[in-house]
Order: sequence, then C-alpha cells, then structure tokens
Amino acid sequence: MITTPLTAELIRGALELEATDRGLVPHRLPAAARAQNSDPRLTMAEAQPSGVRLQFRTTARSIELETLATKVEYPGAPPRPDGVYDLVVDGKLAAQATAPQGVRFADLPGHDKDVEIWLPHNELTTLVALRTDAPVSPASRADRVWLHHGSSISQGSNAASPSTTWTALAARSAGVELINLGFSGNALLDPFTARAMRDTPADFVSVKLGINVVNADLMRLRAFGPAVHGFLDTIRDGHPTTPLLVVSPLYCPIHERTPGPGDFDHEALARGEVRFRATGDPAEVEAGKLTLEVVRAELARIVAERADPRLHYLDGRALYGEADFAELPLPDQLHPDGAAHERIASRFAELVLDFKLP
Repeated sequence: MITTPLTAELIRGALELEATDRGLVPHRLPAAARAQNSDPRLTMAEAQPSGVRLQFRTTARSIELETLATKVEYPGAPPRPDGVYDLVVDGKLAAQATAPQGVRFADLPGHDKDVEIWLPHNELTTLVALRTDAPVSPASRADRVWLHHGSSISQGSNAASPSTTWTALAARSAGVELINLGFSGNALLDPFTARAMRDTPADFVSVKLGINVVNADLMRLRAFGPAVHGFLDTIRDGHPTTPLLVVSPLYCPIHERTPGPGDFDHEALARGEVRFRATGDPAEVEAGKLTLEVVRAELARIVAERADPRLHYLDGRALYGEADFAELPLPDQLHPDGAAHERIASRFAELVLDFKLP
C-alpha cells in the first residue's frame, strides 16, 4: 500500500487543517475565530467535519483511511451511533464504513476515477494516514464555490450520512463545491463567524438564521435586527458583489409562536427517546422575545430595506413547510429526518443553486 501525505490539495471543505501529534484535525473555523469563542458546544461543532471530504483521482482498488474518532454522548440520552464515512465514486455513493470497524474500502473498480471520502458530520475526526494500492492525485475542483452558514440542520442533524445532509445533496445536484459552516446550536450571529465568511472565497454565499437565536433565547428583537445587519455588513466587506442569500427558519411547530429557551423533553428522555420542547411564554413576544414567526418577518424586512440587488431572501418554509411536517414530521420535534433532508436539498437546488439569481 502507498501512503499519501494528507494535504489541503486532497481535503476539501475545511477552512483550516491543524497538525497535532496524533494527526491532522480539519477545522471549519480558523484559529482566529476559535480563539474568540468561549462556547464548548461551538468548539465541538466546528471540529465535527460536516461537509469535509477527501477528494482525489486514482485507479486504486483498495483504500484505507486511518483516523482517530472522538464520539460525543449526552448524559441521560441514548448512545449515539458511530459516525459514518461515505465513499463516493464518480459522483455516486459506493460504500460506507465506521472508524471502529476500520475505514477500509476494497474491490473498487480499477479505472481512473474520482473518489470522495466524506467524513462524519457528527463525530470529531483526526486524520492519521491515507493508504491506497495505486497512486492518487488531486481531483479537479468545481467551477463554483458555495459557502453556507446555518444551524444543526445545516450541519446535518438526523441525516442518514455525511454525503446525504441537505447541504451535501444540494451541492452535488448543482455541481458546486461546498464549504459548510453549519454549527449545531451555534448559528448565533457571532462576529468571528461573519469574519471567517468574509475571508473565504466563494461564488455564492447563504446564511440560514433564526432557529438557534430562538431556542437559545439569546437576544430580544431590539438586538436581533442590528446583529443581522452587522453580520451581513461583515460578509459584504469581503464579498461586495457576490450573490448573498438570507434563509429564514424551516417550519418547526414548537417554536413557531412559542419563544425559547428550548430544552429536552425529559419525560421522553426517561423513555429513551430524544425530543425537544419550547419552554418560553408566548405572552412575552410583545416585550421582544423571539419566535420563528417574528424572526421571519424581521429577516424579510431587513433584506427588503437594505435594497441590495445581490441580496435575496428565502422563506425557509419554502424548503420545509407545514404540509411537509404533516407528511415528514420532525422525529425529535426539531430536526428533519433523512427523507426530509432529501426534500430540502431538492428544493434548495431548484430554487437557488441553479444561480438564476439576478
């Protein structure tokens, strides 16, 4: 087997690669942003390599990827399954593996082919070594780069595997290169995230905002509007003419008219089920507490008032709305399942990623 050095030429979707004594850690936020973060949840989420994949060409019939996986479990919640590694050959899902079983793919076709190994979207991963039975070379890059920021839904919560999150599916459908800055629980208008987006080259930028601000009960309406303006201003500093899309929250009944904070449904946890609930008081909306209905109205107003011809607004319910919830309900009341990820991806690609934006 040939050992090929793991370099940025082979690893796509990460903003930074950190060399450690145990291997290479892909990061989705650069060191300057990480240094300004004090939230351990974001520290975990940005190091979970959603959208990060090895991408190369080879005639190899056997491929081994040595990794060190760090699994996260929550007290009282059922154990989480092992992270999945997706092998995509010439654009099609060919095999899957998990780190405890050894990330090894054999009996592959021997022709010269494009190979992608998508890293788990929900498990911290340190890359140790890539071994193949034939040489590898960097794959060609897509003509256009899509830079996206969002919540756990964008990171891929409840998706079947890393290459079938809605962001990965939409990117493949449109033939664009994905950089996914979806952070579980942390689409919170952090200035350091906006600066990371400002400094990342892209042909199209989207931000999906609102659900985490509501379920974290992070701010009131008075602070939310200026924070959104500031976030967009910072992105525009680095992307003055790039098409920029603001996506409001998907339909989520527990928070449509009920503010946060969100919490686990502890009765469900006692039964071994993970479900979420909203604990806020709807009567406090008049005093400035945020709900999804309030957030959508505010985001639509902000985009309209900025009068930026390259800035667009998409109501998240066009991707997943009330009728979709009736057909494909949110299993935990917060995150879409695999089938819903596929539907969201199809609609996003159709509505947005064909780049018909003016």
